[in-house]
Amino acid sequence: MKAHCLCRSVRLETGEHHTADACHCSMCRRWSGGPLLAVPCGSDVRIEGAEHITAYRSSDWAERAFCSKCGSHLYYRYLPTGEHFVPAGLFEDDSGLTFTMQIFVDNKPAYYDFANDTEKLTEAQVLAQFGAE
Repeated sequence: MKAHCLCRSVRLETGEHHTADACHCSMCRRWSGGPLLAVPCGSDVRIEGAEHITAYRSSDWAERAFCSKCGSHLYYRYLPTGEHFVPAGLFEDDSGLTFTMQIFVDNKPAYYDFANDTEKLTEAQVLAQFGAE
């Protein structure tokens, strides 16, 4: 799968992935202006234009990266495993994606809801899953 930022200075490529998830945590909402809709891409992400990437370590276990030229959000990276979560909107072809999971659902503000029937995990469930309590 191929993805790129708005100005195309940074290009990402990864294997085939078929799911997109939403994170409702306060950091993702502050970072993106709403829930982060992202494709879990694992650690196999190839990057061209890395010189245009600025990464911000947003917690003890993660960093968020953006293009330093156009500001596009590029990925959330879970540091212990190197897993990348790439915003779904960056992919050139998102037609094969299915919305499957929402996390930090107990942090979601009341002013929006998704109609999709997805798995839903609370903050406590997510932190326990990643051992980041």
